[in-house]
Amino acid sequence: MTMDHDTRSDQDPPGAARLGSVGTVQRFGDEPLDVRETDHYTKEYVQTFVEKWDELIDWRRRYAGEGSFFVDQLRSRGVRSVLDVATGTGYHSVRLLEEGFETVVSADGSPEMLAKAFANGIEFGGHILRVVQADWRWLNRDVHGEYDAIICLGNSFTHLFSERDRRKALAEFYAMLKHDGVLILDQRNYDAILDDGFSSKHQYYYCGNDVVAEPEHVDEGLARFRYTFPDKSVYHLNMFPLRKDYTRRLMHEVGFQHIDTYGDFQETYSDSDPDFFVHIAEKAYRPDEDI
Repeated sequence: MTMDHDTRSDQDPPGAARLGSVGTVQRFGDEPLDVRETDHYTKEYVQTFVEKWDELIDWRRRYAGEGSFFVDQLRSRGVRSVLDVATGTGYHSVRLLEEGFETVVSADGSPEMLAKAFANGIEFGGHILRVVQADWRWLNRDVHGEYDAIICLGNSFTHLFSERDRRKALAEFYAMLKHDGVLILDQRNYDAILDDGFSSKHQYYYCGNDVVAEPEHVDEGLARFRYTFPDKSVYHLNMFPLRKDYTRRLMHEVGFQHIDTYGDFQETYSDSDPDFFVHIAEKAYRPDEDI
């Protein structure tokens, strides 16, 4: 696939885009801060941005940063089948296949991301990913079967802007898990961003050299992130700033019985320190659990 570098620059007015073909230019309209819709994210992952996404992640440094955390969590629960609902460019799907998990299904709402993930699967290990385009709110319509685990990683859940959408998505995840299944979902530490301002070590998630990911605007209903790449191209994502305890509460209310939350893969942390939180939610009923 060819890369079109004719993207929005620092000199463009808000919401504008330089000349480019359909599918290569992000369009947020005249008031980018007003774009607070769940369905808009598919328009944000334009082809040129997707082609650069692995520069932002840096698979090798991501591998070193997170280590075997997710693999260990899944193996400790006897997981054999995994549904990766936020596949992106395929990093975790490929990782799980490399680690020998029997069934890995790779879903995403962005066809551009799925195409890149499929190509990455072949390039990194010769894996033919089982990809499916799916909307989380109707996941059971688009993906079939039950799974030991569902993973929703890469801060992806924050693309949902309404509580109704978040509850519906979590309910779909819950329904697709086996009776003792587990959901692993991560998010940025928006509490720290909202309360104390933004700072990031980029040790674990967005590890690419010379790629800057930082918020351009933050309020209680929107976190607009700006991504600047070495070639000076600039992209944006509009996301909802989920607070940690709110996310945990929604998981409990949907039916998950026990939730552990890690800060940058650590059990013990100060709430203001981690870049990311990882929630591990178990479906299995615990009669003595105090939630």
